[in-house]
Amino acid sequence: MAVVEGVKKGGGKLLAPLIAVAPVVIVVALWIVEPFDTSPIPDYDPEIRHVREQNLRVARDLERVAEGLVMGPEDLAYDAQEGAVYVTTADGWVKKVEGVAYGGEIAVRNLSFTGGRPLGVALGPSKEVFVCDAYKGLLKVADNKVEVLSDGAEGVKFKLADGLDVASDGTIYFTDASYKYDLDHHMLDIFEGRPHGRLLRFEPSTGETHVLLKGLYFANGLALSPNQDFLVYCESTLARCVKYWIEGDKKGSTEIFIDKLPGVPDNIRYDGEGRFWIGLATGKTAFFNIMLKYAVVRKAMVIVSKFIMLPEFQMNGGVLAVSLTGEAIALYSDPELSKVTGGIKIGKYLYIGYLDKSYIGRLDLKKYAASAH
Repeated sequence: MAVVEGVKKGGGKLLAPLIAVAPVVIVVALWIVEPFDTSPIPDYDPEIRHVREQNLRVARDLERVAEGLVMGPEDLAYDAQEGAVYVTTADGWVKKVEGVAYGGEIAVRNLSFTGGRPLGVALGPSKEVFVCDAYKGLLKVADNKVEVLSDGAEGVKFKLADGLDVASDGTIYFTDASYKYDLDHHMLDIFEGRPHGRLLRFEPSTGETHVLLKGLYFANGLALSPNQDFLVYCESTLARCVKYWIEGDKKGSTEIFIDKLPGVPDNIRYDGEGRFWIGLATGKTAFFNIMLKYAVVRKAMVIVSKFIMLPEFQMNGGVLAVSLTGEAIALYSDPELSKVTGGIKIGKYLYIGYLDKSYIGRLDLKKYAASAH
């Protein structure tokens, strides 16, 4: 019996360090076998540009427009003549919301079902409706009709056609956020930290698609300037927007339009009154900054997410008003807002789109006024 007790005691002494080391061994093994590889993200700046006016807690004053009729209204395009808004929704529809501009009765009509996930939407010079569908590519839609204009460029298929705008001559400028990851796995593009985005131009007269820029960090929404001599596109991963010159001596060149944004930019819209409106999906939190700064943290998150659901870290989303020269004018945000995709000013109201809500948000800008510059 004494011998047996001795063996038990000796075994216990050996077992204790093994138990202590086991978690480390498991973590190292998971790290080695995990094929997902991350990279440092260059140029990411955790600092936040000063915003002269910050209107926090706007969520309490947001009205809900077309509630229950628009699921995930990702982007909004305004038809001033009809006073209607075209909306892309998570259930695959492009919808027309009537009665928006003049405070009339809201009516929602299904325009066309794309069969994918429509994201960006814009109107052409003759009121044609163009859409970037995350899975289908660049589309032209009409009543129950869908025409695929482009689904790839330079032999590379789009994985996440995203934002677009249309020039007065019908030329369509749009983005492919990632040629590697689709919408269902779009966070992997940000976690990986490599530039898979492209800026593109579609020529309607020839049907050709041209790549204007490569190597963009999750190229998202874009908007043409009022003179259409440049456009501004958003790079979500780097929390910045970049100006791309279309005409003039700088044609084909880029420069920073606004960086150090207080959040992650999604769509951008010009309001015809001297301001761009940039949707911020989430504000910059301490955790978000750490995640983007350290590649090891991002890989760890991917591994952990295979076993447990990661906590929600998106908050302080909203919409940022920016002047034509890239000056931040006013931030409309709230700790309760997240997954905000964009904003468009119509009359005295700011209409807000979301990735996952069942309504369009509406904020009275007379109560929350932004100065014009």
